[in-house]
Amino acid sequence: MTCPVPILGFCAYGSGIGKTTLLVSLIPVLTRRRLRISVIKHAHHSFDIDHPGKDSYRLRESGAVQMLLGSRHRWALMTELSRIPNNPPEPGLDELLPHIDTSLIDLVIVEGFKHAAIPKIEVFRPSLNKPLLANEDSHIIAIASDGAVASQLPVLNLNDAEEIAAFILAWMQAQSATAKQCSAL
Repeated sequence: MTCPVPILGFCAYGSGIGKTTLLVSLIPVLTRRRLRISVIKHAHHSFDIDHPGKDSYRLRESGAVQMLLGSRHRWALMTELSRIPNNPPEPGLDELLPHIDTSLIDLVIVEGFKHAAIPKIEVFRPSLNKPLLANEDSHIIAIASDGAVASQLPVLNLNDAEEIAAFILAWMQAQSATAKQCSAL
């Protein structure tokens, strides 16, 4: 299997550290630099992307295993895993990636999935006194922090999306998407 676009994860010790906040400021910088971004986010809880009372919600709640909602602006596919025989386990990153249309994008950003064997930037806040994942995870290529970090890895300013974007662009130029990166998923 070959990987048509680079995959870069953003991980942290837990939730509430600032991964989403960082990505919300970083993605516009990357898109201004003409990168087309796809994001895969891990959710630890149940979620809905439609709303009670809407037709799509009513159709899904009536028992549909899948509901694809499409318009001129976007489309979304929801799959109710609990309605599939033998109730499959929570999908891993390797099961979600094939749903990404790589012809539309230049980079897949993965938020969460901290144990995935993909290159990752760790979001780290020393003031929270959490352990540094980079000490145990050889897939972490840099640390984005709001304080000093003793590490051999590049330490990026968590509050400087331009600096982090420059690092990502340099990383993308220095590596090519390899079968090794994808097959590790």
